[in-house]
Amino acid sequence: MSDMQDTMLLGSEGIKKTILYGGTGDIPKFVTGAKVTFHFRTQLCDDERTVIDDSKVVGTPMEIVIGNMFKLDIWETLLSSMRIGEVAEFWCDITHTGIYPIVSKSMRRIAEGKDPVDWHIHTCGMANMFAYHSLGYDDLDELMKEPKPLYFVLELIRVQQPGEYTRESWALSDEERLKAVPVLHGQGNKLYKQGRFQEAMQKYKEGIICIKNIQTKEKAWDVPWLKLEKMANTLTLNYCQCLLCIEEYYEVIEHTSDIINQHPGVIKAFYLRGKAHVEVWNEAEARQDFSRVLDLDPGMKKAVKKELIRLNVRMEEKNQEDKDKYKGMF
Repeated sequence: MSDMQDTMLLGSEGIKKTILYGGTGDIPKFVTGAKVTFHFRTQLCDDERTVIDDSKVVGTPMEIVIGNMFKLDIWETLLSSMRIGEVAEFWCDITHTGIYPIVSKSMRRIAEGKDPVDWHIHTCGMANMFAYHSLGYDDLDELMKEPKPLYFVLELIRVQQPGEYTRESWALSDEERLKAVPVLHGQGNKLYKQGRFQEAMQKYKEGIICIKNIQTKEKAWDVPWLKLEKMANTLTLNYCQCLLCIEEYYEVIEHTSDIINQHPGVIKAFYLRGKAHVEVWNEAEARQDFSRVLDLDPGMKKAVKKELIRLNVRMEEKNQEDKDKYKGMF
C-alpha cells in the first residue's frame, strides 16, 4: 500500500500527516465529551529523531476528553483524522508545539508518580503554564527557550462517546484554579516591572478568568463571592495600569467605571480613571475623580497633586494646539 506513505496536509496550517499503519472502519465521531485513548511518541525533527516522550515506555496510554480544555489542543485535531488502530506520524510546526513542554512536564510528573491527577491534565486557560522558570527537565527547558517543530506518532486505540464511560472529575478543580491566581498575579507584576505590558496583561487576564470561573458557583454578594470579587478587581486594576502604559485610555475608563459602578469605594479605580481622563483632556472628569480619591484617602495628597500638575500641562498643550489649528482658519 504505497499510497499510504503519501504525505497528506491536514486542514490546519503547519501540519503534515503520514499514515504508517492503516486503521479500520470509519473515522469515529469526535464530539465534545468523547473520551479518546491513544498512544503517543514525541520526537524532535533532528537526524536522530530524538524521542522526547513515549507513552509505551510509560506503559499507560494517554486519555483525553474532547473539548475539555486539554492543554494541547492540537492533539484533538490530529486524532480526529484517524481511524481505530491507525498509526500515523504528524509533523507540526511551532505554532502548534509551543506549549508542548508544559504538557510534557505534567505527564512526566504523573508517570513518576509525583502527581495525583492522573493523565487528565486540564487547566484554566494557561493558568499554571509558567508557574516555574525551570520545568525541572533539561530537554523541556531547552524546548521552552527555543520552540521547535515536532513529530507526533499517534496510535488511536479507542473513542468512547459521552455516556459510554464513567466521567472522572477531570476538570481543573476550583481549588487548583484558586492556587493558580496568586502565581499569575506575581508573574504579571514581574512582567509589568520589566516593561512587558502585553505579556503582563495576559497573566492578569488568565487570573481574572480563573476567578470568574469559581465565582459563578457562589451566590452574588455573599462573603465568598465578595472575596473573589475583590481579587478580580485587584487584577483588573493591574490590567488597567498596563493599558495606561500602552495608551489605551478609553479602555481604562471603561474597566474602571465598571468597578466604580459596582464598588464605589475602590480608591485605585478612581485614581487610574482620573489618570486616563487627564490623557484624553477630560478636565472636569479628571478633577472629579481625583477629588474622590482624596475623600477616600487623604494620604494620597502628594500623588494627586502630581496628577493635577500633569492635567494643567495637558490642558495647556491642548489649548496651544487648538490655537494653532484655528490660527490658519481666520
